[in-house]
Amino acid sequence: MIAQIEGKLVSLDEDKCLVQVGAVCYEVMLPGFAVSALSGRIGEDLVLCTIEYYEGSLGGGNLVPRMVGFLTHGEKEFFRIYTSVKGMGIKKGLKSLSMPVARIADAIESGEEKLLTALPGVGKKMAQQIAAELKGKLIGFALAPAAAGKAAVPFGTFQTEALEILIAWGEKRNEAMELIELACRKHPEIKTAEELVPLVYRIKQGAEA
Repeated sequence: MIAQIEGKLVSLDEDKCLVQVGAVCYEVMLPGFAVSALSGRIGEDLVLCTIEYYEGSLGGGNLVPRMVGFLTHGEKEFFRIYTSVKGMGIKKGLKSLSMPVARIADAIESGEEKLLTALPGVGKKMAQQIAAELKGKLIGFALAPAAAGKAAVPFGTFQTEALEILIAWGEKRNEAMELIELACRKHPEIKTAEELVPLVYRIKQGAEA
């Protein structure tokens, strides 16, 4: 089983990408949040944590090998747990992950059924199923609470996107979250992950007091 691939991002579609490894190009299926994170990185080298599976029916003799990719090992493990829900297959699971896993895990643990229902392909019944089966199992993936004595900066879509980008680039989740909160307090005008990530690195390097 191929657990990880490293190569050049050749193309990016709405649900998959092509990664060139030497003379071979691999087609890798992606969740929506990963497609957003990889936007603008065509031609760059990257590492994807992967899962392999076969699509089709064994009896029909038409099994097709597929590969699914994630930016971090944490996302990959989240997906394994997420797709253990009854009725949540791999394709449906990928389609539904339109936002970073930390935000979805947070919604599951805090009972935000409305957010889960809004995910692509997840109706009210499936949202209830997800919450019932996974609550308490995803605490390690959810957004960490603010440190005691500090007011929390609510994490919206662009903050969670920035968080997953920072994690994909090797930052530790808790440290990245603290830096994001600090950056957002200092610069409340920031509204996109593209603006937030460079600011976080400036703060980390001491370039901004």
